[in-house]
Amino acid sequence: MNYVIIGGDAAGMSAAMQIVRTDKKAKVTTLEMGGIYSYAQCGLPYYIGGLTESSDDLIARSRDTFEEEYGIDARVYHKVTKIDTERKRVFGTNLKNGESFEISYDKCLVATGAAPVVPPFEGTGLEGVHTLKTIPDAEAIVDDLENASDVTVIGGGYIGLEMAENLVEKGKKVRIIDQASRLGSVYDKEISKAIEDEAARHGIEVVTGESVERFEGEERVKSVVTGGKTYSTDLVIVAIGVKPNTSMIDDTRVHASENGAIIVNAYMETNVEDLYAAGDCATQYHRIKEKNDYQPLGTHANKQGRIAGINMSGGSQPFQGIVGTSIVKFFDLTVGKTGLGEKEAEDLGFDFETLEFEGHSNAGYYPGNEPLLLKVISHKNTGHLLGLQAVGKNGVDKRIDVAATALYHRMTMADIENLDLSYAPPYNGVWDPVQQAARRMK
Repeated sequence: MNYVIIGGDAAGMSAAMQIVRTDKKAKVTTLEMGGIYSYAQCGLPYYIGGLTESSDDLIARSRDTFEEEYGIDARVYHKVTKIDTERKRVFGTNLKNGESFEISYDKCLVATGAAPVVPPFEGTGLEGVHTLKTIPDAEAIVDDLENASDVTVIGGGYIGLEMAENLVEKGKKVRIIDQASRLGSVYDKEISKAIEDEAARHGIEVVTGESVERFEGEERVKSVVTGGKTYSTDLVIVAIGVKPNTSMIDDTRVHASENGAIIVNAYMETNVEDLYAAGDCATQYHRIKEKNDYQPLGTHANKQGRIAGINMSGGSQPFQGIVGTSIVKFFDLTVGKTGLGEKEAEDLGFDFETLEFEGHSNAGYYPGNEPLLLKVISHKNTGHLLGLQAVGKNGVDKRIDVAATALYHRMTMADIENLDLSYAPPYNGVWDPVQQAARRMK
């Protein structure tokens, strides 16, 4: 059977590996638009910051490994521009030589990921204006930083925060501009306040509530202009979000969501026979919202890709969905979220209540004890947990993962209070902060 996979990173290669392990007669062709396979996009800010010495360290498996060890026809610089779902063919261009190609398939997976959003600002083509998605992007930023001392990051989300931290660690003067009213707007205001305080503590200039209008300069960027204000800068990184890479389905019957993400069922199938999608170009079912969502993360891409590969090669395994879990390091703080925030709960019409609780990372008498701020949201009538956000220096990851597990299993606040969680003074108090909060909301 001929399998064609469009995209050579997390979802695509997870699927390819499942196929070759399951179908020993499989002919698998993977089409990657860039020149690098299977790399850790989430590690790019840390390569720029110098914590990862070489960009090669971010590559999980090379193209040669896929070809020589697993027999995958792993092509590079092959950009797919069209899919003919009736004739089962993909069309595109070889970006190295400009030649067109056409490949037939029995089953096809779209795993094209997402691209950085760059609004049509005037001046985006100036030298020194960057986005961050690929290893070449990161390498270009590293090279350009040698001649820059004042860096402006556009966007205060996950990538923007991670980039700001790593740039400060590199000794750069950093400014974040975000059109939202606060940094980390995916979090509730109590958590955002902690993020902004940490940014100020490390000398970052925070500009919120302003929209970028243009970049100015002759050949190289010299300033960023917002509504009535101008900020001098040597280098700009645009990190305001991503959009699904799905233009190749524009002329097909494939169903897509409003933002362009391909709609899939639990088996990663589209509405067109033998066409699958997975990863950042596809939707993810949200277990709490009980509908399709779009939260492009590497964890989802790897899971969805693996499941797509299993099902394409004859298996039957459903994707169980997400609960909206994420975590980010910002200097000395860890910030995490799972489930719904307050605005999400409002928009979905939940009858909910909230609790802001200040706990501690471990026993109060043990060295290293640090404050831990929790924001809990629960269903007012049923007592089910709807969401948890946390910020602190230590112990955030543990509490977020406990809450994510509770959300997955639709646990109530009473259920959480009764959990048998680990305890020893270096790690916890006799009552975990999540349980203390649950008891107050029960």
